[in-house]
Amino acid sequence: MDIKSWNKDIKQLREIILKRDNIEESIKLCLELHSMVHSSNMSGIDKKTFEDELWEGLDENTFRTSTNEKGRTIAYGIWHSSRIEDITMNILVAGSEQVFNVENWKEKINSKIIDTGNAMTGEDIMEFSKNINMEELKNYRVAVGRRTIEIIKSLKSADMKRKIEKDRLNRVLEEGAVLDVEEANWLIDFWGRKNVAGIILMPATRHHVVHINESLSAKKKNRPREK
Repeated sequence: MDIKSWNKDIKQLREIILKRDNIEESIKLCLELHSMVHSSNMSGIDKKTFEDELWEGLDENTFRTSTNEKGRTIAYGIWHSSRIEDITMNILVAGSEQVFNVENWKEKINSKIIDTGNAMTGEDIMEFSKNINMEELKNYRVAVGRRTIEIIKSLKSADMKRKIEKDRLNRVLEEGAVLDVEEANWLIDFWGRKNVAGIILMPATRHHVVHINESLSAKKKNRPREK
């Protein structure tokens, strides 16, 4: 699937996701779209995904130091989009524990932070990216993606229209998953205006495309020029 087909499918999902009679089709499409923004290792699909393209030939130095036009490293992009999916799908949609907290991922990944990284400066991002365990970050992302699959498969038609509960939004701040500072806490209001369908249509799918594209830009920037 190329990005043009993916965008066509997300448009189709947006049109049917709230329709009761289309719940099976919606879930099938959700899972297909979601699989393309993760590695094929996560879902087990037999095709190259957008994330596979990012990891292909990616060395650790590029992963840690090459930045896109916004000053974001690939390490940051993978961390940020994975944390957002974990937080929104597990706390806000399922009301369950974050994958991040279940298997001690902070220590495994060697991260000094537990939040989304929204409040980071360019300097912070470079410092953060320096010591991250790349393989464990990949493993965390796989675990997040597989948990999301379980959640999506469990959804009923009525769930799609369900608004995000205030106590779940408060939990995000209480657990330090989003910092309660101006640069980050706008996410709470943003998510609070959504229903479950809205969370699936943005953080769980389209949000990844944004950051994969940014990371591909950083990867390309560091590619040696042909003589």
